[in-house]
Amino acid sequence: MYSIRKYLPFYRRNLKVALPVMITQAGQVVVQLADNIMVGHVGTAQLAGVSFANAIFVIGIVSLIGFSQGLTPLVGESMGRDDHRAASRYLKNSFLLNTIVFTLVAAILLVTGLLMGKMGQEPEVLHYARDYYFINLASIVAMLPFFTCRFFAEGVGNTKYAMWITVISNLMNVLLNWVFIFGHWGSPALGVSGAALATLISRIFCAVSFLIILTVSRRMGPFFREALSIRPDRETLRTLLFLSVPISLSGLLESMSFSLAAIMVGWMGKVELAAHQIVNSLSQLSFMVATGIGAAATIRVSFQYGAGKKEETVMAANASIHMSLFYMGACGLLFVALRHLLPSVYSNDPAVTALASKLIIVLALFQVADAVQLASMASLRGLKDTKVPMVYSLISYYLVAIPSGYLLGFTAGLGPAGVWVGLLLGLFAAAILFYVRFLRICRRKGLLPSRRGSE
Repeated sequence: MYSIRKYLPFYRRNLKVALPVMITQAGQVVVQLADNIMVGHVGTAQLAGVSFANAIFVIGIVSLIGFSQGLTPLVGESMGRDDHRAASRYLKNSFLLNTIVFTLVAAILLVTGLLMGKMGQEPEVLHYARDYYFINLASIVAMLPFFTCRFFAEGVGNTKYAMWITVISNLMNVLLNWVFIFGHWGSPALGVSGAALATLISRIFCAVSFLIILTVSRRMGPFFREALSIRPDRETLRTLLFLSVPISLSGLLESMSFSLAAIMVGWMGKVELAAHQIVNSLSQLSFMVATGIGAAATIRVSFQYGAGKKEETVMAANASIHMSLFYMGACGLLFVALRHLLPSVYSNDPAVTALASKLIIVLALFQVADAVQLASMASLRGLKDTKVPMVYSLISYYLVAIPSGYLLGFTAGLGPAGVWVGLLLGLFAAAILFYVRFLRICRRKGLLPSRRGSE
């Protein structure tokens, strides 16, 4: 055990890396949050439609983010060894690999969107969902360069570029939402389609801005220019693929479980689905900001491990777990205190806000479990351990969360609250499995003293 005083430098270093990422991640959620709030004031069916479209679309986006994140620990470890050419080589090969994967995912999302009508949603909800979904689908083209550049920059240790780009794009998105959704400055009132169009334009801005920075920045430019002269090679592609696929699938499994939960709640009615979307958007806000702490864990753990610093590697990971627990615990308390106020920001429908205020209590409870599973998995990622955590994700979300949610929601008759309790149980299972795995990997790599009977 280490004292708080010994951890203080690690908290400061992690926070220095984490804070810009937290703002970046919060910014990405704010785009969806702004859509939900502004569309929610157009109507309940519109909000439910956006909720359903996002429940499907986010599956693809999370898988793409996860796949792109495989670049960060490899670049971080290279920087820990002071091997800049290796970092450039990973950048070149990652961009090629991401182009292939993003194209495949876009094709899958297109087919999935065409099958929306077979998912048991109300016709009115389905109409708005399609309007929002297919415009959003076009933004994948912009996400490719943005995510590749962002996760490379994070591996190098620069997290501020993405932060500033995201902050500016969010302001742009809110302004364009006001213009397109409600019809200002000569624009027709496009409603749900206007929200999707605003999001598309803001994401294009993000991609173009990061590409410009990558080419002209004094710190990033040399990596970019060196990457242009490097030819893709099978070994680097294989390394990226073997690390990125499990990360992507882990994120996909988790996001799909929440999407399946949304679909199940949608079977109960549009009021239930709208309430679910309100609580889910609050969940994403706290979670996505906390992934900034997770990103710091991946960056700091990979850097310290690459530099051969054993004790510092473990302490960087533990510091991230402490920080994540503190932040998400505070979010849980805030959610409970404001459970009657927050839903009214999204909707004017009394039935929706009343149900959402009850679901927020369950949301507050799983903040602690979410904090531990997030920071533990991010630390494992920094140690390049991704395959077993992927299996643990499968167990947690598909043998615990979804079956429990269905049984409690439908068989036990608890409705949306039962579905959310199922998600809570799945997150607790993930937290335990990931943290125990982290301790085992640390002992296996000699970062912690071994114990009799451990792996």
